[in-house]
Amino acid sequence: MAIDTATKTSAERRLGELELAAWRGFLQAHAVISRRLDSSLETRHGLSLSSYEVLLFLAGAPEGRMRMSELADSVLLSRSGLTRLVDRLVRDGLVERASCPADKRGLYAVLTEAGRQRFEEARRTHLADVREHFISRFSEEELAQIASFFERLVPAAVAESGPRACG
Repeated sequence: MAIDTATKTSAERRLGELELAAWRGFLQAHAVISRRLDSSLETRHGLSLSSYEVLLFLAGAPEGRMRMSELADSVLLSRSGLTRLVDRLVRDGLVERASCPADKRGLYAVLTEAGRQRFEEARRTHLADVREHFISRFSEEELAQIASFFERLVPAAVAESGPRACG
């Protein structure tokens, strides 16, 4: 019995060649670039890309502090993953935990002076790597196109809710 592809919903149809190439290209590029950025930060500053991202958000927050729940919503980690990461950052002296006076159950993650210093050092490396592995591969016109493509995927209101992943 032949399957009538015209009656299949878009969720049931396989991706076409061009659709699949675009999707796989996006996933592969993200994975390769993320690994390169992570490796560089780890080698040069002893920070994972996820640790850098947490420090980035804290550095951009008023008084270098964010509620743990707010931080979890900002970074690309699960709440339990963020808790483990913040535990490591606390152990390394880069972040402190502070209680929330208004809500005894709430906790803040607070950037320490050592954390701010490490972030500033790592930021220079990270931005240079982003330029090398991503930005330098495109013309200004292409970057404008890419930016507009991603704005379709992540509405501007959501994208502007916190610091960018590169800082």
